[in-house]
Amino acid sequence: MLYCADRTFYVGHTDDLDHRIAQHHNGEMGGYTSTRLPVKLVWCDEFPTRYEALQAEREIKGWGRAKKLALIRGDWPLISRLARNSKEKERASTGSARTD
Repeated sequence: MLYCADRTFYVGHTDDLDHRIAQHHNGEMGGYTSTRLPVKLVWCDEFPTRYEALQAEREIKGWGRAKKLALIRGDWPLISRLARNSKEKERASTGSARTD
């Protein structure tokens, strides 16, 4: 996960982290980060397969700012609480929440 100059986050995956970060810094990637330089690596992890890395990328991209900040800090209890709150809000908005 990269922290961009405009205080937003960029989430992606790669097989060569150092090379990819250099591409972002040099503006070679185009797209999102090219207009938000400089960027700083704030979180990374390794996954057994590319598929699992892509799954994690997609999940994290859907997270709100507070949850991403908790991930950067390694605050797993907060991540868990935010996930529960998110699921409760989702159930309430779809009408499937219990009302008793």
